[in-house]
Amino acid sequence: MNNKIKSFFLLFLSVTILGSCESELDLQPEDNREVPGQLLNDSAAYKQFLAKLYAGLAVSGQEGPAGNPDLLGLDEGFSQYLRLYWMLQELPTDEALMGWNDGTIADLHGQNWTSGNEFIRTMYSRIMYQIAQANEYIRQSSDANLSANGIDESQFTEVQQFRAEARFLRALSYYHAMDLYGNPPFINEDSPVGAFLPEQIQRADLFNYIESELLDIEGKIVAAGQNEYGRADQAAVWTLLAKLYLNAEVYTGTPRYSEVLTYTQKVIDAGYTLVDDYEKLFLADNDVNGAQNEIIFPIRFDGLNTNSYGGLTFVIHASIGGDMDPEEFGVNSGWAGLRTTPEFVSLFPDGANSADGREMFYTEGQNLEVNTISNFADGYAVGKFKNVDVNGNQGSDATGEHVDTDFPLFRLGDVYLMYAEAAFRSNTNMAQAVDYINELRERAYGEGNGLITASAINNNFLINERGRELYWEAHRRTDLIRFNRFTENGVWAWKGDVPQGTTTAAYRNLFPIPASDLGVNTNLTQNPGY
Repeated sequence: MNNKIKSFFLLFLSVTILGSCESELDLQPEDNREVPGQLLNDSAAYKQFLAKLYAGLAVSGQEGPAGNPDLLGLDEGFSQYLRLYWMLQELPTDEALMGWNDGTIADLHGQNWTSGNEFIRTMYSRIMYQIAQANEYIRQSSDANLSANGIDESQFTEVQQFRAEARFLRALSYYHAMDLYGNPPFINEDSPVGAFLPEQIQRADLFNYIESELLDIEGKIVAAGQNEYGRADQAAVWTLLAKLYLNAEVYTGTPRYSEVLTYTQKVIDAGYTLVDDYEKLFLADNDVNGAQNEIIFPIRFDGLNTNSYGGLTFVIHASIGGDMDPEEFGVNSGWAGLRTTPEFVSLFPDGANSADGREMFYTEGQNLEVNTISNFADGYAVGKFKNVDVNGNQGSDATGEHVDTDFPLFRLGDVYLMYAEAAFRSNTNMAQAVDYINELRERAYGEGNGLITASAINNNFLINERGRELYWEAHRRTDLIRFNRFTENGVWAWKGDVPQGTTTAAYRNLFPIPASDLGVNTNLTQNPGY
């Protein structure tokens, strides 16, 4: 980030610290740093500020890959937003396990975490930090502040579209907070500026807030497919609404499958298309190789300009070990950490010899069974994400350290499966659901193979097909909870710290509010069971 953007956040830190005194004193920063009216004096400055909000999903600080971090208290590589989110969505499931022993990382797959777990705590902090940044953007981009900052009225429309993107990014982070923690503290642009104790919001109320925000910005954000690649548009809003409604019964107790069908169909009708080759979705050139027409909202990475040891730099390096050649994956080394469980391998017919083209296990020198988690050879490796283009060329970082591969947070393949699940659960539009599933399976199997009929669709098929299509894309925990298979009814290797796996208590469907925040904010109540 350039010095102007750094100045924004030094300023906002000062405002937070000075907070409640601002109405009584005419305060200026002692080091003569600029104030909002001096920084936000044209629409280009608002776009730079917006870039920081997007960057908050991909990098961990102001310099990268380390130095001048956004958050303190955990190694900067570990504290990156997507890395933490991926870990909390994947490591507690059948799709991934980690052989490292850093801090309490092993407790994630074992599902025996406590409210002191540093990875759970830092994800919570990262989410709240991202929300606070978005709140400040939304404050500064009100019509009143635009006028006060000297923005010409001819630029209002553009900045208001930026503002809608900031509101989307805030809604996305609140969605993550609701999904992971249930009942987080709540702050928005109307909250006090300065030190105060936020009130806790209940999960159903937060659901309503996220829904209302997304519905309000639906007509204010750039039309579907008309924004720059990597930035949110209407289709991103519709996809997040569909996800919200698909999980509504978990979040509120009331199913909303009709709305899932409505909003997934909006996305489908917006002109997105499946890329011809599944593997292209996970390569270094997935922004230009055709996959960009399937990807609705990515978290963007660039080996030269978004240096971080989080994101897909983490996923790709940590997936490589044993007999695997890092050069084939476009990186300089393997970190020998991530593998999958035999239970997940079994979702593919014939395991690692499946005719399903989505199966990308590395088996040479690997054991199917996980006898020892710390031994990389135990458990099949997963070669899904790579830092090479369609021709096998390495990404832009010649050192092979950092990757270009964008993370497909929302994509059309997921939208097809959300539609199919909602159709099945509401017993409507099943013929269309079959068509969408078969588009995915035609791509996976080729030559008309692997196709299904409506009679094949049931809960088992749907959760397994989501696994086959979307594994390692940070959906699995949420999906297993929705299908009631995450804690009480699902068993896989080393779940519950038992080699063969065991069930766990249902309260672990939510992560705990971190003990560190409970100790400070007396308005918060811990989630049951912790």
